[in-house]
Amino acid sequence: MMFSRRGACPLTPGVEVASGAIMSISTADLPADPAGPPPSDGPGGRRKLAVVLFNLGGPDSPEAVRPFLTNLFTDPAILRLPGFIRQPLGRFIAARRTKEASANYAILGGKSPLRELTEEQGRALEAVLSAEGVQARCFVAMRYWHPFTEQALREVVAWGPDEVVLLPLYPQFSTTTTGSSLTAWREAAAKAGFDAPTTTLCCWHSDEGFAEATAAIVRRAYEEARAKVPEGVTLRLLFSAHGLPETIVKQGDPYQWQVERSVEAVVEALAMPGLDHALCYQSRVTPQKWLGPSAEEAIAQAGAEGVALLICPIAFVSEHSETLVELDVEYRELAHEKGVPGYFRVPAQNSDPAFIEAVAALVNKVRAEARGSRDAAGGKLCSFAGGRQCPKGHKDCPHGAAQPLRVAA
Repeated sequence: MMFSRRGACPLTPGVEVASGAIMSISTADLPADPAGPPPSDGPGGRRKLAVVLFNLGGPDSPEAVRPFLTNLFTDPAILRLPGFIRQPLGRFIAARRTKEASANYAILGGKSPLRELTEEQGRALEAVLSAEGVQARCFVAMRYWHPFTEQALREVVAWGPDEVVLLPLYPQFSTTTTGSSLTAWREAAAKAGFDAPTTTLCCWHSDEGFAEATAAIVRRAYEEARAKVPEGVTLRLLFSAHGLPETIVKQGDPYQWQVERSVEAVVEALAMPGLDHALCYQSRVTPQKWLGPSAEEAIAQAGAEGVALLICPIAFVSEHSETLVELDVEYRELAHEKGVPGYFRVPAQNSDPAFIEAVAALVNKVRAEARGSRDAAGGKLCSFAGGRQCPKGHKDCPHGAAQPLRVAA
């Protein structure tokens, strides 16, 4: 049976279901200046570091599906309408999608695995940082279901850290994911009067450690798939990222540009000459023109060409409905219908040791980073490489709205 893609797929990268419109944040480009020295974690100066892991979350029971969807569709970053329209319309959309979404979550046992997997990543990250002498604790802040941002903040405040690193589990920045989570955190922190020194990692789309860890997972999956594909049949590595309406990208969202950089970085790390690879976008759910080619188009093309497929989710670092249902069930069935001679999938990173090591390295790097920007809340804003990476045409890059970073040495 082919499951309805409307129920399984979100509008934004990392979320469990979809909506029809999202908000863009207009910004302007500003330069970055050097900062000061890194904080000390030596024996005489161990600082308490809180690492806040941002993700979008998912329902933890069948009864939670509708309220989860309501939270999603009433977010102004998802449904770009005035509040007096957005609230009733969002609830209406959530009510209409509950039945289909519930059917998809039923495949997963009635709930999303995202919370548990994110918590596992947090524990693994704590262990790596602790082994390096960092007194760190990870906190999970989900956008649309428990534990919400406010709950994570209360736990952070109770722990009393000396500094905070905000770490989105989205390698690529989008106003619809990282942007929304950052807004929620800053509003909650301001309301609570929480002002611990905070560093935000806005993106890590082509970080070397991330690319190499991902490439290692891809390589293992490729070798296993290649052994199962008949000799003479091409095996195409098809990267799949969550789609966005084209209008969002045209308004300045850097997501597509960053996804393309991620693909380039992983392919370079694979170092497989002659590798047949392509990029597609999944989860289109509205009549608008979305980023393409779509996963459906890419699968149909592979069938017409007699090419086997190895699907690699490039914008997700944890298993959830879009990998476990959409990629593993719906698109597998579509591939069979289209005559694709072999269909395989690369697993998400989850708590893969090399991946967690790469994330730990990112945390250490941004803490010591001397480049970047000062965000509206007064915190340090860094990309994986320090300063702004997006071309100036991507005006929704968060560095555009930030001030130059100046910290006394």
